[in-house]
Amino acid sequence: MHNLVSAFITLFVVLDPIGLGPIFLGVTQDMPEPVRRKVGRDASVIAFGVLAGSALFGDWLLRALGIGLEAFRIAGGLLLFVIAFEMVFEKRTERKSGDTELQGRANVAAFPLAIPLMAGPGAITACVLLAGRTEGNWLEMSLLIAIIAVLLAICFLIFLISGTLKRLLGPRGLIIAGRLLGVLLAAMAVQFVADGVLALARH
Repeated sequence: MHNLVSAFITLFVVLDPIGLGPIFLGVTQDMPEPVRRKVGRDASVIAFGVLAGSALFGDWLLRALGIGLEAFRIAGGLLLFVIAFEMVFEKRTERKSGDTELQGRANVAAFPLAIPLMAGPGAITACVLLAGRTEGNWLEMSLLIAIIAVLLAICFLIFLISGTLKRLLGPRGLIIAGRLLGVLLAAMAVQFVADGVLALARH
């Protein structure tokens, strides 16, 4: 029970569902409400697959490929910075009808929402470490997977609530919020890169 409570608190802090709400609003503000809901759902499902897979196979896979979490952190930070730049300067490509809209929706759900904002290096690292605590006990591993599912369901609920915030802010408020959130995302991206570089330097 102590391990389960610890796992829930650790992953809640790392995932930060409350903090994801404004970011979700920023990267989906040009989408209609039904599309935004589907983006939130798809991102939550993708993130669950990544984090559950990390808990089950993450340590083995990274060692097999010779990839360090430090490199993953740097790559995620650089990609996230591109999204932040587009948000600040309103360079994002407009979602169009038909196949283009579907493709844009899929891209936003997978990146940057699912990876690296939800299933980022910190969350993946936490899942790998928490899975190591189970020491091969499949009951504890199953409960850990269930905790991951509950937390991502909470993230999805936060995404749904963000629609209310969108209506309250209005068009002008959304533009201002989008620019501010773009700056915050840029700072987060720089922090990702800096943490990765410092971790590599310590090796």
